[in-house]
Formats: sequence, C-alpha cells, structure tokens
Amino acid sequence: MDSFKALFEVAQRKAEYDKNNTWYQGSNTYFEALYQELEEVSEEKAKGRVCYLEDELGDVLWNYLNLLIALEKEEGINAKSVLNRAVEKYQARVTAIENGGSWADVKAEQKSKMKNEFEVKQSNKN
Repeated sequence: MDSFKALFEVAQRKAEYDKNNTWYQGSNTYFEALYQELEEVSEEKAKGRVCYLEDELGDVLWNYLNLLIALEKEEGINAKSVLNRAVEKYQARVTAIENGGSWADVKAEQKSKMKNEFEVKQSNKN
C-alpha cells in the first residue's frame, strides 16, 4: 500500500499544477479521462497484452485519484473518508457472504444507514 500512498501524493502535487491551466475543468476533466481509460482497459483486455492492461489500469487509478482530489475541493468530500467507507462497506459484505449471509441483505442495511446518516446531517443544517 506504500505505492498507493505515493501515487496519491503525486496526484496531490499535480492538482496544484492543474488548477492553473486553461484546459482544467475541475472534476469533469477526470470524469472524461476515466471513461476514456476504462475503454482502453477493455481494449487491452481483449488483446491479451498484460503489460498494456496493467498500464491502462494504472491510468484508471491515476484519474480516479485526481477525481477524488478535485471533488475534495468542489464538493467537500474527504478522500480518506471515501477509502474508509469503502473498507467498512466491503468488509461487512464479504464477511457476510463468508459466513453464509447475503450480500444483498448487508447492502440493503447499509443503504438504510446511509439514508439515516444523510437525513441527520440535513436536519442538523436546518
């Protein structure tokens, strides 16, 4: 995971550079890039060229990290919170299926909790 942290730090450095360029359109820049890179992943998978596939998957990760950083500024999300939520979400789901439970049941329960979290935050704003 040291490589993930290092890549995220490079993306943070690049975000400083990006914001001063005329081509930069905030998070839309990275949404578009992600769509393009996912198409390239699909193309490389079909070709069976592993080194190219790995390279394209790295591009997906790069653009995803840049999207997170842009959305931190635009929407006030927290990239660490995104990662923590993902770990908690999938840890619970995988644990459930490992123990004979249902992925769908855990997902439904999580969505209910998310709705409650959102409603509490909304009521606290008012």
